[in-house]
Amino acid sequence: MATPHTSRFTNGLHLRRRSTDAASHAQATALTAAAVRETTLAGLRIVLGFVFLWAFLDKTFGLGYATKSGKGWIDDGSPTQGFLSHVDVGPMASTLRGWAGEPWADWMFMMGLLGIGVAAILGIGLRIAAASGTVMMALMWIAEWPPAKHTESGAASGSTNPLIEYHVIYAVALIALAAIATGSRYGLGARWAKLPLVQRNPWLL
Repeated sequence: MATPHTSRFTNGLHLRRRSTDAASHAQATALTAAAVRETTLAGLRIVLGFVFLWAFLDKTFGLGYATKSGKGWIDDGSPTQGFLSHVDVGPMASTLRGWAGEPWADWMFMMGLLGIGVAAILGIGLRIAAASGTVMMALMWIAEWPPAKHTESGAASGSTNPLIEYHVIYAVALIALAAIATGSRYGLGARWAKLPLVQRNPWLL
């Protein structure tokens, strides 16, 4: 025979079970959301890294995409000659044309592409990658100079937006990835962060 005490005990037990079940469900949902977020960001990191790495490979070996076969860096082609020699808009047009084909410009550009690409794909050194990538994207933005509607010759520049174009998006994405340290998922970021050298120098993260 149930007593008032038994009823209160049973009701309390049910309430505790519901509370526990709700807490467990909320925790599982939070974990799932965190996993999805981290996986998505890791995917962005890897894809963005491949953009830079592929540019390095194509320009080095002349894979027939942006760089024609036989015109690669290993074939004595210049990775900067084609782009910089045709800069005809913006406040640094003449300066950038003067850099075209210079060995130091080729090396800095190519090592930047390689370093940023590898760092992003592996999830290591993201702060350095973000800083160097932002500088590179800024220079390329200046070279294309989106604010201008016309080139020095008066021809249409082809700009579709005076401020935001893909160089800006790449730079912002690199900064965001470095800020939230997404290198630990599908990458070597966690191991990299434990290295004594990196722990002594957090800017290497």
